[in-house]
Amino acid sequence: MLNALRIGMSVAALMFAAQAVAATAATTPGQAVEARITSLKTALQITPEEGPAWSVFAQAMRDNATSTDALFSQRASRAASMSALDNMNSYAEVAHTYADDTQKLATAFGVLYGQLSDSQKHAADAVFRDQSAAK
Repeated sequence: MLNALRIGMSVAALMFAAQAVAATAATTPGQAVEARITSLKTALQITPEEGPAWSVFAQAMRDNATSTDALFSQRASRAASMSALDNMNSYAEVAHTYADDTQKLATAFGVLYGQLSDSQKHAADAVFRDQSAAK
C-alpha cells in the first residue's frame, strides 16, 4: 500500500514536472500561469468541495503573475536609462512586491492545504518538494 502511494506520488510529480515545462513554453505570462494552475489542480486532484479555496488560490496566482509581469515590463522599459540608484530602487520594488505576493499566495494555499485529504497533502508535498529540488 505504501509503495503504491509512493508510486502514485512519483507519477503525479512527473506529470506535474512535464506540465510545468509545457507551461514555460506558453507564449504569454497569462498562458503560463493558466497552464500552471491547470497542472496543479490536476496533480492535487482538487474536488468540488475544495473549489472555493482553490479559486482563491488560483486567483492569487493570476494576480501575482500580473503584478510581477507589469513590474518586470516597467523595469525593462526603463533599464537603459536608469541610474545605478534607480536600478537598485527598481530591484527593491520588484523584490518587495514579490515578497508581498508570495505571502498572499502562501496564505491562500494555507487555507486550501487545510482542506485537502491526507493523500492530496502528500501529493502537494511531493510536487512542491520536487519543484524546490529542481531549482
